[in-house]
Amino acid sequence: MRKIVGIQLRKHGKVYHFDSGHFVLKIGDKVVVNTEQGQALGVVCFEPKSPDANLPERPLKKVYRMANKQDLERFEKKSELEKEVYKFCYKKIKERSLPMCLVSVERLFDGSKIMVYFSADGRVDFRELVKDLVKEFHTRIEMRQIGVRHQAKMVGGLGACGRQLCCSSFLNNFEPVSIRMAKKQNLSLNPSKISGMCGRLMCCLTYEYDYYNDARKNIPKIGKKVNTTKGKGKVIRQNLLRETLTVMLDSREEVEISYRDIIKGDSSKKDKRKE
Repeated sequence: MRKIVGIQLRKHGKVYHFDSGHFVLKIGDKVVVNTEQGQALGVVCFEPKSPDANLPERPLKKVYRMANKQDLERFEKKSELEKEVYKFCYKKIKERSLPMCLVSVERLFDGSKIMVYFSADGRVDFRELVKDLVKEFHTRIEMRQIGVRHQAKMVGGLGACGRQLCCSSFLNNFEPVSIRMAKKQNLSLNPSKISGMCGRLMCCLTYEYDYYNDARKNIPKIGKKVNTTKGKGKVIRQNLLRETLTVMLDSREEVEISYRDIIKGDSSKKDKRKE
């Protein structure tokens, strides 16, 4: 029976699933795998496990072999060359005053191609830069323009919470994030407080969005008139985590009540008939 193993090809990169085949693998093992871009050296992130029986089987590439001493030496040389290419490319970008931000450089394990990742506000004419790189390193060069969210994932850093960025630590894919998510969670709409290092809305706005949506379903909305144990009034604030409502009573007194203090079936029905 086949077993699935998670392998990371780049530091803080996406974890890909492979068929472990006959290999007995453990976390931290270095292996050589076949990818769409040729062979690559990766690190085992979670031990082989049987696939979920409820999910349809999909074809997976098998682990090619365990990494040997020569593979590790080749990987070290690859990493050193990537640093050289980065320094040279950065220098040429400055010399040519190109409107682009160099993010990262990656060389394929077999040495057949070097990929240069950069970000820019628009299209950039990098033809002369590519000629400089080819002349210096005598290999195929591929330029890849990425967005600011992927740039933050590659560069890494600390978020406003003081922890390592989610995108560079455990997030494999970027989910759509909207300002509506911040509104639903009663967060400040100040851009500086809900934006990440990339300048876009923080990915963590999606984490509790479903909970807030479900929690709002069975409680009165803001502006709704309610009848409570302390009198009639109008809901002016919701605290979903504490499961309380702030109500402005008809006497102009502001009180905080729990959901249990709402008397159902009186005022709310009358309000609907009036409307």
